[in-house]
Amino acid sequence: MKPDDPDNPKTWSYAYRWYVTMFSAVLVLNATFASSAPSGIVPQLMKKFTFGTEVATLTIALFVAGYCVGPLLWGPMSEQYGRKPVFVVSFLFYTGFQVGCALSQNTASILVFRFLGGTFAAAPLANSGAVMSDVWDADTRGKAMAIFALAPFAGPTLGPTISGFMDVAGVSWRWVFWLLTLFAGTCLVLIVLTLPETHAPTILVKRAKRLRKETGDSRYWAPLERNNMTTSQKVKHILARPFVILFREPMLIVITVYMSFIYGVVYLLFEAYPIVFTRGHHFNAGISGLMFLPIFIGAVFAVIAYLLIFNPRYHRAMEQFAPHPVPPEYRMEISMYAAPIYALSFFWFGWTSYPTVSYWAPLMAGFPMGFAIIWLFLGLFNYTIDAYLFVAASALSAMTVMRSLFGAGFPMFATQMYETLNPRWASTLLGCLALLMTPTPFVLRKYGHRLRKHSKYAPTGNLPHKPPKKAVQEKTVEDVA
Repeated sequence: MKPDDPDNPKTWSYAYRWYVTMFSAVLVLNATFASSAPSGIVPQLMKKFTFGTEVATLTIALFVAGYCVGPLLWGPMSEQYGRKPVFVVSFLFYTGFQVGCALSQNTASILVFRFLGGTFAAAPLANSGAVMSDVWDADTRGKAMAIFALAPFAGPTLGPTISGFMDVAGVSWRWVFWLLTLFAGTCLVLIVLTLPETHAPTILVKRAKRLRKETGDSRYWAPLERNNMTTSQKVKHILARPFVILFREPMLIVITVYMSFIYGVVYLLFEAYPIVFTRGHHFNAGISGLMFLPIFIGAVFAVIAYLLIFNPRYHRAMEQFAPHPVPPEYRMEISMYAAPIYALSFFWFGWTSYPTVSYWAPLMAGFPMGFAIIWLFLGLFNYTIDAYLFVAASALSAMTVMRSLFGAGFPMFATQMYETLNPRWASTLLGCLALLMTPTPFVLRKYGHRLRKHSKYAPTGNLPHKPPKKAVQEKTVEDVA
């Protein structure tokens, strides 16, 4: 599709593209909010269904486990049938499964509906990032992605707060799921009425069909219509390729493990915070939910700092490297600052978690943690896209599945770990693991260009990793002038 084509999403009005961006972020917020919402009503669920803490944790873990299945389906389907049909179908079923949770009468039904809900809620996790790529050019996409990055962490931190206060107010646990139903249903209506198709190949298919109908000329066709892969070939391409790339790329394995650890810890905190604040400081479920807000506030400050400091620096690097792209290693700068901050935040949280110490001390440890999480995600996520380019979608799909496995698994042992080791040593263990991973951005910054040269899938290995002399000289002349 040509850059000046009126149907090209990148030519739409600036305001409309920002609406699409923010609405896509709301869809992700919806999914991640639903993942953590039951954490505030766990006592009610345990009383109603007479199950233990481990099974109660499954109401969160199984929803996140659905994120492992969803991306493998919704991402490739959106590339075959378009973004909007996938959003409509997935949110229709997702809304229905929230109704199923609200009406559940036994343990099996609520657990099954939670897993299925997570599977269909994964559609925005898999496709909203692709929507960003559809509507923005590379120059502006960084700003959009920085703001968009808040959504996956805003939802999990807001969920316990809202459901916790609903529990304190005496509201039935069923109303938490009715709230999720209303939220999902509203998003479904807005998807149908306001979200356009942004996938350029799908737009071309619709244009070709319209021209064939209007002219009667069958010679009009779109490239996507000439895809002659068999069903078995498509399945192999969809399911196998992401993991083939992952396991053949040591660099990608390291990045995936680091990002998965970070994501898993976010969901681990839903079990750790109640031990520290509900048991230790005797807060009710609502106030304990508020303890997550510094993580979100830290994330907001991280996005602001990125837009004000690092995004302009990246633009200057683009000018220096023109006409070549900026090496992916330049994305690691923010992660090099964030990695040690992230590790230290666990020691801060752990060793101020004594009930005799003011709750403000462990509470404020969430601020640097949230700040560091966003910078690490922005750096590592953008590095993966820049390094793998044409196979970035497959690399990110594998990363999303692995990340979701950690997110589903970590809560399952969090309570036992914090009860057995106590909050001090359990947090110290997490801090030590984070310290082991801290060198990752430093190694990638220094040796990433060498690793890319030996990669089978990174097409950027032969590009310059330092600014060309000519570009530097031109920049110097401009500065003097």
